[in-house]
Amino acid sequence: MTTLARTLSSNAAAAPRWWRRCEAPTWVLAIFVYLAWAALVLAHAAVPGVLLFVLGGCIGQLHASLQHEAIHAMRRIPKLVRWALVWPPLNLWLPYPLYHRSHSAHHVNFHLTHPQKDSESVYHSAAAWDGYGPVQRAVIAANQTLAFRLIGGPCLCLGNMLRAELGRLAAGDFSHVGIWLVHALSAAPVLWYVTRVSGMGLGEYLLCFVYPGMMLGALRSFTEHRWDDSPHERVAIVESNAVFGLLFLNNNLHHVHHRCPTMPWYEMPGYFHRNRRAVLEANGNFYYSGYGQIARRYLWRPIFRPVHPHW
Repeated sequence: MTTLARTLSSNAAAAPRWWRRCEAPTWVLAIFVYLAWAALVLAHAAVPGVLLFVLGGCIGQLHASLQHEAIHAMRRIPKLVRWALVWPPLNLWLPYPLYHRSHSAHHVNFHLTHPQKDSESVYHSAAAWDGYGPVQRAVIAANQTLAFRLIGGPCLCLGNMLRAELGRLAAGDFSHVGIWLVHALSAAPVLWYVTRVSGMGLGEYLLCFVYPGMMLGALRSFTEHRWDDSPHERVAIVESNAVFGLLFLNNNLHHVHHRCPTMPWYEMPGYFHRNRRAVLEANGNFYYSGYGQIARRYLWRPIFRPVHPHW
């Protein structure tokens, strides 16, 4: 057993403190996110546009991070309560059950980066690449740069989801229809509060909350994974700072998350700092000191070729 695996095992066996047993930090954060969202939407007319864009995006990303946390951690809270805590679709575009299903598939570590089996892979198979036209190839290649991923990535993500869902319907598969109907009903109170109570236009909400939230998500996931023969060396560590650590609920320490996915977000930084050497040895030193370093390297330069080198 490796040093990292032994430490993970001992960490899991340790008696949890009271605040872990009741998931107090996550409850506090969830209450803050919903109150901050409600207040910012209500006061949107008094907030300068740039600040609204920044704060709205941060709230959107924090809520997405909470949804991710509910998939993996919070195990001492009943599933129904976990789902209810993160269910309101503040980001509008993705039904939580579909996110839960696809992200759970992503965590089959052996399949990480596989173009078909990893739901979050940005690689393409050689056969698929050969079938693309020049425009599609150019867009996919541009998507390997951070600048394009931030600006155009959200649109690509929405387009891919829409194409997949329409393709499912065209093939006679109606298994997601119920999920989308429930999602529409769940989004109705959000839209009622945004447009009726707060008087905010839907377009403004999409521009100042949904879009920047997706941009932050694209930043976090930009270099989380790469191909390597060893599954553990396919997962990065981005150390970053407390601001991004909170926005991403420390999922930027991504290798730690993949090795111990049920570890709560508030325990990950301490674990990483105590076991830094073992973690970086296990992931082949796939490491960045922060998102500034990533931007300097890959803002305009592709991070890797989009054709998968193995599959």
